[in-house]
Amino acid sequence: MTELSPLLPPLSDEQKRDFEAAAFRRLVAHLRERNDVQNIDLMNLAGFCRNCLSNWYRDAANAEGVDLSKDQSREIVYGMPYSEWQALNQTEASDAKKAEFEARRPKDH
Repeated sequence: MTELSPLLPPLSDEQKRDFEAAAFRRLVAHLRERNDVQNIDLMNLAGFCRNCLSNWYRDAANAEGVDLSKDQSREIVYGMPYSEWQALNQTEASDAKKAEFEARRPKDH
């Protein structure tokens, strides 16, 4: 990781954690509002999706000794059970989007 610019204000570890947490909460809220944006679109454009966020959340919880299941972490990110979100919002991806995903698929997907 590169050194941060000396022009940035000095931040305590607690401030960094709090600001990072606030940014995460805002990202999750934004993704909940933008349920028209499909996960495959996020994956194809940015290399991550809502499921990735929920996996990272679960990994962080598990690293701290909190046993969080995949379904539980997905509900935290989606704001509802994943199956419910899929039924309400998920559309069939085009063959072109599926092909793009397969070409760019991260190794852990």
